[in-house]
Amino acid sequence: MTTIDDKCLDIFPHWLNALGDDLLLLLGVVEVKQLPVEARQALVGAMNYVFKSLDLVPDGIDEIGYLDDAFVLRLGAARAVRENLDGLAGEKLAALEKLAAEAEQVRDFLGLALYKRFDTYVVALARGAARGRAATDICANDDVFREFASDVRSFSKGYQKPSFGKDRRSLIKLRAFFEAKLPE
Repeated sequence: MTTIDDKCLDIFPHWLNALGDDLLLLLGVVEVKQLPVEARQALVGAMNYVFKSLDLVPDGIDEIGYLDDAFVLRLGAARAVRENLDGLAGEKLAALEKLAAEAEQVRDFLGLALYKRFDTYVVALARGAARGRAATDICANDDVFREFASDVRSFSKGYQKPSFGKDRRSLIKLRAFFEAKLPE
Protein backbone atom coordinates (compact mmCIF):
# COMPACT_ATOMS: atom_id res chain seq x y z
CA MET A 1 0.00 0.00 0.00
CA THR A 2 1.34 3.42 -0.97
CA THR A 3 1.58 5.89 1.89
CA ILE A 4 1.40 9.67 1.74
CA ASP A 5 5.15 9.79 2.31
CA ASP A 6 5.78 7.36 -0.56
CA LYS A 7 3.69 9.56 -2.83
CA CYS A 8 5.55 12.68 -1.67
CA LEU A 9 8.93 11.07 -2.26
CA ASP A 10 7.84 10.56 -5.86
CA ILE A 11 6.23 14.00 -6.36
CA PHE A 12 8.55 16.42 -4.56
CA PRO A 13 11.53 15.93 -6.91
CA HIS A 14 9.28 16.99 -9.80
CA TRP A 15 8.16 20.09 -7.90
CA LEU A 16 11.77 21.02 -7.19
CA ASN A 17 12.74 20.52 -10.82
CA ALA A 18 9.81 22.67 -11.98
CA LEU A 19 10.22 25.56 -9.52
CA GLY A 20 11.78 27.96 -12.04
CA ASP A 21 9.25 27.01 -14.70
CA ASP A 22 6.36 27.34 -12.23
CA LEU A 23 7.49 30.88 -11.41
CA LEU A 24 7.58 31.80 -15.09
CA LEU A 25 4.16 30.27 -15.60
CA LEU A 26 2.72 32.33 -12.74
CA LEU A 27 4.44 35.44 -14.05
CA GLY A 28 2.62 34.90 -17.34
CA VAL A 29 -0.64 34.63 -15.43
CA VAL A 30 -0.15 37.81 -13.39
CA GLU A 31 0.73 39.70 -16.56
CA VAL A 32 -2.85 39.18 -17.76
CA LYS A 33 -4.49 42.56 -17.15
CA GLN A 34 -8.00 41.10 -16.73
CA LEU A 35 -6.91 38.99 -13.75
CA PRO A 36 -8.84 40.04 -10.63
CA VAL A 37 -6.82 42.04 -8.11
CA GLU A 38 -7.30 39.43 -5.36
CA ALA A 39 -6.02 36.62 -7.60
CA ARG A 40 -3.11 38.72 -8.77
CA GLN A 41 -2.10 39.66 -5.22
CA ALA A 42 -2.34 36.04 -4.05
CA LEU A 43 -0.03 34.93 -6.86
CA VAL A 44 2.40 37.82 -6.52
CA GLY A 45 2.57 37.30 -2.75
CA ALA A 46 3.38 33.63 -3.29
CA MET A 47 5.94 34.40 -5.99
CA ASN A 48 7.54 37.13 -3.86
CA TYR A 49 8.07 34.52 -1.12
CA VAL A 50 10.86 33.06 -3.24
CA PHE A 51 12.82 36.25 -2.57
CA LYS A 52 12.31 36.32 1.21
CA SER A 53 15.60 36.07 3.03
CA LEU A 54 13.99 34.40 6.04
CA ASP A 55 11.54 31.81 4.84
CA LEU A 56 10.21 28.70 6.54
CA VAL A 57 12.95 26.39 5.29
CA PRO A 58 16.28 28.07 4.53
CA ASP A 59 17.07 27.65 0.84
CA GLY A 60 20.50 26.18 1.58
CA ILE A 61 19.14 23.24 3.60
CA ASP A 62 20.16 20.20 1.61
CA GLU A 63 17.47 18.88 -0.68
CA ILE A 64 14.48 20.43 1.10
CA GLY A 65 15.41 24.12 1.01
CA TYR A 66 13.20 25.02 -1.93
CA LEU A 67 10.26 22.75 -1.15
CA ASP A 68 8.57 25.40 0.99
CA ASP A 69 8.78 27.73 -2.03
CA ALA A 70 7.14 25.08 -4.22
CA PHE A 71 4.44 24.58 -1.57
CA VAL A 72 3.76 28.32 -1.34
CA LEU A 73 3.33 28.61 -5.12
CA ARG A 74 0.73 25.84 -5.05
CA LEU A 75 -1.24 27.41 -2.22
CA GLY A 76 -1.05 30.81 -3.92
CA ALA A 77 -2.41 29.21 -7.09
CA ALA A 78 -5.21 27.57 -5.09
CA ARG A 79 -6.14 30.98 -3.66
CA ALA A 80 -6.10 32.56 -7.11
CA VAL A 81 -8.39 29.97 -8.72
CA ARG A 82 -11.05 30.70 -6.11
CA GLU A 83 -11.50 34.09 -7.81
CA ASN A 84 -13.44 34.84 -10.98
CA LEU A 85 -10.87 34.05 -13.67
CA ASP A 86 -13.00 34.86 -16.73
CA GLY A 87 -10.14 36.91 -18.21
CA LEU A 88 -7.83 33.91 -18.15
CA ALA A 89 -8.14 31.02 -20.56
CA GLY A 90 -6.31 28.28 -22.39
CA GLU A 91 -2.93 26.97 -21.34
CA LYS A 92 -2.40 29.57 -18.62
CA LEU A 93 -5.66 28.72 -16.91
CA ALA A 94 -5.04 24.97 -17.21
CA ALA A 95 -1.52 25.27 -15.79
CA LEU A 96 -2.74 27.48 -12.92
CA GLU A 97 -5.49 24.99 -12.11
CA LYS A 98 -2.97 22.12 -12.16
CA LEU A 99 -0.74 23.91 -9.64
CA ALA A 100 -3.78 24.75 -7.53
CA ALA A 101 -4.90 21.11 -7.48
CA GLU A 102 -1.47 20.09 -6.20
CA ALA A 103 -2.15 22.10 -3.03
CA GLU A 104 -4.16 19.05 -1.93
CA GLN A 105 -0.95 17.04 -1.87
CA VAL A 106 0.61 19.68 0.40
CA ARG A 107 -2.41 19.32 2.69
CA ASP A 108 -2.06 15.54 2.71
CA PHE A 109 1.66 15.80 3.50
CA LEU A 110 1.33 18.36 6.30
CA GLY A 111 -1.90 17.07 7.81
CA LEU A 112 -4.96 19.24 8.27
CA ALA A 113 -3.94 21.18 11.40
CA LEU A 114 -0.49 22.14 10.10
CA TYR A 115 -1.91 22.83 6.64
CA LYS A 116 -4.38 25.34 8.11
CA ARG A 117 -1.51 27.18 9.81
CA PHE A 118 0.41 27.16 6.53
CA ASP A 119 -2.59 28.39 4.54
CA THR A 120 -3.01 31.31 6.96
CA TYR A 121 0.69 32.10 6.50
CA VAL A 122 0.37 32.04 2.70
CA VAL A 123 -2.70 34.32 2.79
CA ALA A 124 -0.64 36.87 4.73
CA LEU A 125 2.04 36.86 2.02
CA ALA A 126 -0.25 38.95 -0.19
CA ARG A 127 0.21 41.71 2.41
CA GLY A 128 3.90 41.00 3.03
CA ALA A 129 7.08 42.20 1.37
CA ALA A 130 10.40 40.81 0.14
CA ARG A 131 13.31 42.84 -1.20
CA GLY A 132 11.42 45.92 -0.09
CA ARG A 133 8.52 45.15 -2.41
CA ALA A 134 5.04 44.44 -1.13
CA ALA A 135 2.67 42.42 -3.28
CA THR A 136 0.25 45.35 -3.35
CA ASP A 137 3.00 47.64 -4.70
CA ILE A 138 4.05 45.08 -7.29
CA CYS A 139 0.47 44.81 -8.51
CA ALA A 140 -0.25 48.54 -8.50
CA ASN A 141 2.97 50.05 -9.83
CA ASP A 142 4.17 49.19 -13.35
CA ASP A 143 7.81 50.06 -12.60
CA VAL A 144 7.86 47.89 -9.48
CA PHE A 145 6.16 45.10 -11.43
CA ARG A 146 8.79 45.27 -14.19
CA GLU A 147 11.57 45.05 -11.59
CA PHE A 148 9.82 42.12 -9.92
CA ALA A 149 9.29 40.37 -13.28
CA SER A 150 12.97 40.85 -14.10
CA ASP A 151 13.94 39.27 -10.77
CA VAL A 152 11.58 36.34 -11.39
CA ARG A 153 13.08 35.72 -14.83
CA SER A 154 16.61 36.01 -13.45
CA PHE A 155 15.88 33.58 -10.61
CA SER A 156 14.26 31.12 -13.00
CA LYS A 157 17.16 31.27 -15.40
CA GLY A 158 19.77 30.75 -12.68
CA TYR A 159 17.84 28.26 -10.56
CA GLN A 160 19.94 25.23 -9.72
CA LYS A 161 17.63 22.26 -9.36
CA PRO A 162 18.58 20.45 -6.16
CA SER A 163 18.75 16.70 -6.05
CA PHE A 164 16.15 15.01 -3.93
CA GLY A 165 16.77 11.49 -2.75
CA LYS A 166 13.97 9.26 -1.63
CA ASP A 167 14.90 9.53 2.03
CA ARG A 168 12.07 9.65 4.56
CA ARG A 169 14.33 11.60 6.93
CA SER A 170 14.06 14.54 4.54
CA LEU A 171 10.28 14.49 4.93
CA ILE A 172 10.58 14.36 8.72
CA LYS A 173 12.97 17.31 8.65
CA LEU A 174 10.66 19.24 6.31
CA ARG A 175 7.62 18.73 8.54
CA ALA A 176 9.69 19.74 11.56
CA PHE A 177 10.58 23.08 9.95
CA PHE A 178 6.92 23.78 9.25
CA GLU A 179 5.88 22.75 12.75
CA ALA A 180 8.53 24.91 14.39
CA LYS A 181 8.30 28.03 12.23
CA LEU A 182 4.62 28.43 11.39
CA PRO A 183 2.73 30.71 13.76
CA GLU A 184 0.14 28.92 15.89
